[in-house]
Amino acid sequence: QVQLVESGGGLVQAGGSLRLSCAASGLSFSRRALGWFRQAPGKEREFVATISWSVGDTAYADSVRGRFTISGDNAKNTVFLQMNSLKPEDTAVYYCAARPVFAVQSVSPQEYEYWGQGTRVTVSS
Repeated sequence: QVQLVESGGGLVQAGGSLRLSCAASGLSFSRRALGWFRQAPGKEREFVATISWSVGDTAYADSVRGRFTISGDNAKNTVFLQMNSLKPEDTAVYYCAARPVFAVQSVSPQEYEYWGQGTRVTVSS
């Protein structure tokens, strides 16, 4: 059974930092692209960041570029999202997702095969 489990969310003041983790079981991140998405209340799920596990290529949404960093730990089969200089508009439920093996990076949530349950991030002003 495939599971992606996010952790690390919480309440933080504007300007603060959080580090989200996504650990996989029943699935290897090798040769996959991984993504972080977020969904704020009343809004559609939106792309945040993606990484190609094997080569390490990354891409970011304009709204988070320079503040967020996606990375992975191959030994732990875990992907991270380091979030710095957080803003109230970053408040959302954050999800990690995995694409099928050998699929390239994508910003479209519809193209991801597996999803975690989400972790809530709240940034107060």
